[in-house]
Amino acid sequence: MNKAINKTNNNSKRTLSLQAQEQGYVISFNAMASPCEVLIQTKDHRLAKQVASAVSDEVWRIEDKFSRYNKDSVCYQINNNAGQSMAIDEECYLLLNFAEQCYQLSEGVFDISAGILNQVWHFDGSDNIATKKQVAAVLPLVGWHKVSYQHNSITLPQGMALDFGGIGKEYAVDRGILLSQQITALPVLVNLGGDLAVTGPRLNGLPWQVAIESTEYTKPNSDNNKEIIVALTHGALATSGDSKRFLVKDGQRYSHVLNALTGWPIEQAPRSITTLAPQCLQAGMLATLALLQGKGAEQFLSEQEVTYWARR
Repeated sequence: MNKAINKTNNNSKRTLSLQAQEQGYVISFNAMASPCEVLIQTKDHRLAKQVASAVSDEVWRIEDKFSRYNKDSVCYQINNNAGQSMAIDEECYLLLNFAEQCYQLSEGVFDISAGILNQVWHFDGSDNIATKKQVAAVLPLVGWHKVSYQHNSITLPQGMALDFGGIGKEYAVDRGILLSQQITALPVLVNLGGDLAVTGPRLNGLPWQVAIESTEYTKPNSDNNKEIIVALTHGALATSGDSKRFLVKDGQRYSHVLNALTGWPIEQAPRSITTLAPQCLQAGMLATLALLQGKGAEQFLSEQEVTYWARR
C-alpha cells in the first residue's frame, strides 16, 4: 500500500514526500529548478525518512549557499562585493578550485565567470538573438584568469560575476550520495533533475535501470525520439545539452551552451551528451567539456575513453 508523507522545510515553499513502493521508498522534492528524487531499498520507514531529510536538507543548503539569485548566498555576496576581498570557507574554496580545473582543461571555454553573458542571452525558445554589439559590451567582464582567490578569500574584479550553476547540481548529487552512505549500507539512488548517482547495485545484485530522456527538439523518425535505458551499478551519470534552453532564428538553432571566449553559442554540438564517471562532478565536467568541443564532442570523449551517450 502506498503512503505519502509530507515534510515542510524551514522555507514554507519547500516540501518533500515519501512514498512507499514494493521495493522501497521514493523520496520526491524540488530543488535547483529541477524535480528531484531519492530511491532507497528499505521497508524501514524511519530509515527512509532519515535519508530523505539528510539528502533534501543538504541539497537545499547547497542551493541556498551557491545560488546567484539568493541575496543571502555566498555567490550573491561575492558578486556584490566585486572589487573587494571577501572571506570564503573551505567548501567554497574547493568548488572554486574545481571550477579552475574545468577552466584550464577547456582552455578557457568553460568559465564560471561567463554567467554575466545571461544579460544579453535569454534562451527561451524565441528568436531573440543577441547582437554582436551586445556581446562585445559584456565580454570584457568574462575571464576566470582575472579572479584572485586563496583558501580563505576571493577578490572579483569590479563588474564581474560568478555563476556556480554549471557545477552546483552535480556537487549536490555527490554530497547526497556521501550522506546516504554515512546513514545506511542499503542501496540508494540520488537523482537531481537527471544528474544522478548510486551507492551500488540493488539488493538483488542487479543494476538500477536508468532512462535517458529523448531530446525535445527532434526530427521525425529520429533516433533522438527513442528513450535510452542504462544499467547502472556504480558511479554517476550527468547530462549536458540544450533540449530545454535554446533559440531558433531563420531555421538555425542556437544552444544555451556558450563559448566563454567568444560569448556566442557553441556550434554543431550534439543536442545532449550523457557521461558515466565515478562521481557526478566528474561526469558533469566531461559532458560539458565535450559539448564545448562542438562537432568534435564524440571524438573528445572517445579519446578520453569515457562511456557516453550522445544525441544529435
